[in-house]
Amino acid sequence: MDRRRLGRTAFQLSPIGFGAFKIGRNQGIKYAQEYELPTDAEVSRLLNGVLDLGVNYIDTAPAYGLSEERIGRLLTRPDEAVISTKAGETFVDGRSVFDFSPTGVRKSIDRSRRLLLREALDIVFIHSSGDDLAILNETDVVAALQTMREVGLIKAIGFSGKTVEGARHALEWADAIMVEYHINDQSHAAVIDEAAQREVGVVVKKPLASGHLPPEKAIEFILRNTHITSMVIGGLDLNHIRSNIAIAERFSTS
Repeated sequence: MDRRRLGRTAFQLSPIGFGAFKIGRNQGIKYAQEYELPTDAEVSRLLNGVLDLGVNYIDTAPAYGLSEERIGRLLTRPDEAVISTKAGETFVDGRSVFDFSPTGVRKSIDRSRRLLLREALDIVFIHSSGDDLAILNETDVVAALQTMREVGLIKAIGFSGKTVEGARHALEWADAIMVEYHINDQSHAAVIDEAAQREVGVVVKKPLASGHLPPEKAIEFILRNTHITSMVIGGLDLNHIRSNIAIAERFSTS
């Protein structure tokens, strides 16, 4: 697949990234159908299989259960992948716990570095609880991430929020934003354009509207917007991922 630059960073990402939620967590999920966590062997085939298909971007988070640990342990070609993770949310005893304090964020970053086996994390997004503006205005999470970027523990920082207002506010400091955007929800369209003007990268989450949109139509819609760097699509079936990549490649050569 072609690569798209993530804003002003040096990262070149595949237009389709792999969302690693399902390899680590099956509790407290929003998916319509339950699923069993894959075995280590299945996760290894999946992670290294997406690299074989040309996907070089993997998205994870501490809130995704075993996801970070399994990526660090089972991805056999880590140098081929750009990995984004998050800070602010963990999943403990079946529920989400949020901590945006400098101490909590530093512990989260140290844990992610240890689990992902990386001296410096590629990209770290703030994992919003939904109260975007309060997180950005009333906590020190942004300053904490900026400090860790300055000392070389993180290469790029950003915001994964829930609201247009939160995404727009993050453009003041972020290297990248992660937003929900698809045919049925285009509320972030103007912010995506503003991000491009500021050289802030844009990653789209839930591009298939959590499975409610046909992949061909949904993927083409995202790819037509050259201000979007990549879209994160999860799953446990390598054939489904292969099919999505084929759609992207057909569009890029049309």
